[in-house]
Amino acid sequence: MRMTRAMALWRDTSGAALTEFALGLPILFFLGMAGIEYANYGRTQLLVSQITQTLADNASRVGLTSNLAATQLRESDINAVLTGARLQGAGIKLTTYGRITLSSLENVQQTYDTTTVQRIHWQRCIGLKSGTSYDSTYGTTSTTAGTTATLANAGTTKSSGMGDNGYLVSAPSGGGVMFVEVNFLYQPLFSSMFISSSTLIHSTASFVVRDQRDFSMVYNTSPVVTRYTCDRNTAS
Repeated sequence: MRMTRAMALWRDTSGAALTEFALGLPILFFLGMAGIEYANYGRTQLLVSQITQTLADNASRVGLTSNLAATQLRESDINAVLTGARLQGAGIKLTTYGRITLSSLENVQQTYDTTTVQRIHWQRCIGLKSGTSYDSTYGTTSTTAGTTATLANAGTTKSSGMGDNGYLVSAPSGGGVMFVEVNFLYQPLFSSMFISSSTLIHSTASFVVRDQRDFSMVYNTSPVVTRYTCDRNTAS
């Protein structure tokens, strides 16, 4: 009788499905979490790239237009486009975990030049992060550069242009390029299980200035605002 019961138990498969499910559930959870994490990483990369391009595009268009003179770029215009980028990236807390650098790469002849000179005339930044991983890797300039139309605030000469080797961006003669660099510390959904919490997302974009812009300086009138200079670390 004992042998019969043992054989019956051996042949009993009524709990097989439940056992298989219990064994496979951890693997299913693991694969599902991995899929969600990598999908979120891809979505974040795409969003950062879109914000970078939108900011460069917007910065190439703004300014105080006039039928009688070239378009004047004001600090309030720059602040507006940077604020737009911040709001666009609010969902991922872009300016909390990252830094945006907007550079004006110009190839013009200023009143103090004898010929056209390509230089980073001015830079503006927003974001709490700072340091070598977040600051611009393609060139910097002083916080006062571009605030007056004088040689003292002429900016930094950049004859080779800006960008990675082999993909350098140069401004057209007599014109300028808005060059944007974004460095963002990715925030994993599941700690560092699938993607390291030290993973940086890096994105760049550039647009040629669309209008006939006054490249002599960045004006700070009507209204007067606080400049988003790159020595400041602010999320808004």
